Amino acid sequence: MDSRVIQLTAAAHKYGNLNIRSCGKSFFPPDAFGGSSKKKGLGVPITIKAQGLPQPIQTDIPTNAKGKPRWLFRERAWVKDFINSNELMKDNIITIERLNYRTYKLISDNNHTEKPQTHCVVEEKKSSVQNNSESLKGELIGIKQASEWATEYLGKTVTTSNISYLIQYGLIRKIGGNGTTQISKQELLNYYKSYNGKRQVSWNGQLGDDLNWALSFEQYKEAETTKHVHRLHPYKGKFIPQLVEYFLDSHTDNFKKHTYFKKGDIILDPFSGSGTTMVQACELGMHAIGIDVSAFNALIGNCKVATYDLADIKTEVARIMNSLENFLVNSHTIEFEEKLLEILYEFNNKYFPVPDYKYKVKRGEIDEETYGTKREEEFLPIFNKLVKQYNIKLLQDKADSFLDKWYLQHIRNEIQFVFDEIKKIKNIDTKKIVSIILSRTIRSCRATTHADLATLKEPIAATYYCAKHGKVCKPLFSILKRWKTYTKDTIQRIAYFDQLKTNTFQLCIAGDSRNINIFEQLEKKNAAFAKLAKKQKIKGIFSSPPYVGLIDYHEQHAYAYDLFGFERKDGLEIGPLSKGQGRQAKESYVQAIADVLNNCKKFMVDDYNVLLVANDKYGMYPIIAEKAGMKIVNQYKRPVLNRTEKDKGAYSETIFHFKQI
Repeated sequence: MDSRVIQLTAAAHKYGNLNIRSCGKSFFPPDAFGGSSKKKGLGVPITIKAQGLPQPIQTDIPTNAKGKPRWLFRERAWVKDFINSNELMKDNIITIERLNYRTYKLISDNNHTEKPQTHCVVEEKKSSVQNNSESLKGELIGIKQASEWATEYLGKTVTTSNISYLIQYGLIRKIGGNGTTQISKQELLNYYKSYNGKRQVSWNGQLGDDLNWALSFEQYKEAETTKHVHRLHPYKGKFIPQLVEYFLDSHTDNFKKHTYFKKGDIILDPFSGSGTTMVQACELGMHAIGIDVSAFNALIGNCKVATYDLADIKTEVARIMNSLENFLVNSHTIEFEEKLLEILYEFNNKYFPVPDYKYKVKRGEIDEETYGTKREEEFLPIFNKLVKQYNIKLLQDKADSFLDKWYLQHIRNEIQFVFDEIKKIKNIDTKKIVSIILSRTIRSCRATTHADLATLKEPIAATYYCAKHGKVCKPLFSILKRWKTYTKDTIQRIAYFDQLKTNTFQLCIAGDSRNINIFEQLEKKNAAFAKLAKKQKIKGIFSSPPYVGLIDYHEQHAYAYDLFGFERKDGLEIGPLSKGQGRQAKESYVQAIADVLNNCKKFMVDDYNVLLVANDKYGMYPIIAEKAGMKIVNQYKRPVLNRTEKDKGAYSETIFHFKQI
């Protein structure tokens, strides 16, 4: 791992000026260097994970009036906290490691004060545990020790929560009691050996040796791949922001030899989906246009990049919250659900103790299907008795629409109540984002099992054994808890993104990318943006077209179309699941994607760059390029490790780089 050492100076203690001159300019992305003041422009932030601090730091590196680095971080209020947290003194040595091209880890070593002999030290750290794995047999360690050991062994941060997860889900065994939890270090080593490294070998064997593992972004946690507004609303089939950032920003490396875009460029995403490209363009100081045939998708994307009156949002969600709680006063729903949870807690503790139950299931000591079904049937009479006692109506009287079929009666009543309250909001931007909060809420409240949230099977209106959680679970009977959670989360995400946004244009247009007049439609929505676009034209495309026969994009948000009344245009979708993956479907798909590119070319500069993310297992993209009058100049094949669907098997996608012939 590429790292440098830094010696603490008196200025670091007194002013927070951490001298990073020893790192050298090449250690940081070129665009991380900003102006001499914030008014003169910030660089693109890097992320610093400092040991002992609860939150990562986002900062750029200022330059002087001549454009040379000042060799300190612009944001430096955290430096004193880092020093105090790690009890550091003047002349102590700390290490800064580069985890990836834009993320760094700062580690203290307060046992050493000697000054390094060179200004830059590149280290490849070798875990002593790897050299001495035989000595681990029988050794027991606590959760904190385990996280520290695993961090060193894997070369990436493993938190105590990560270790607790392994215990909770029966992947390693909990040893001890009376408040003391220990695990076998040998068992932890065996667990990591079972996949660490083997996955790469296995996947290369299945998918080819040309996989670029540097583009796996394996080092990122889910919280980072769904950062700020990227998680405002669930969406199937979206790519992670780090992939977009990699190709949009100005860095180069061993794989990306050239930069394709720069600040001020206009980026087009003709398959905008949830708006990931627009959001990352905004972060990087670029303008972006999105196009999507789904009106609801366009709403999601535009809500992510909009500027809000946060005080107004807080006022309106508080008003609706208060109204909803008053609405529920005369309902037995909350009381019923609290009683059900109380009884379920006792039942699950008795029959599905954590983590012993899952540990035994993993090792085949318990037949999960037989045992789970037996306990599910045992609890059902208890559930039915409570339903009768609290006079709970489960199913609706009709099942004509999605909202009728997939929501229990009490949930449906609350959805309609909140929607009617949203209609009273006067600020249009506030109304839109609060509508997105409601949509996110009701998606989580569908009458289905936890395992079937992504792909619905049949509505469920009773308790059931949940293989995902290893216990008896229940459907939801009120939206109140989810509404509270998502309103708070949304406000926090918007506020965080507000700090990263640049003064640029982003807009998603609802339309068909095969024939839309982009500039004409842009003129109707934002005249200033249209003027800029006509003057400098679109620099290129970064997009992930739909995969043939994989997803019905309108149907995945059927609840929102039912509630909000958007016009569905399923017939205009390219490569929908409903049309399958037969020969005719593939031919139609190839022509449709080519038509999109041919239309978009009219609005782009001559020397454009088109980057398309696709799993091209049918070899269609060379034909698409030919039909679009383009040539493939490069391909980046990456493993996709953290898919949101149930299929966790070997899977890859290729980023095709098209240019004009």
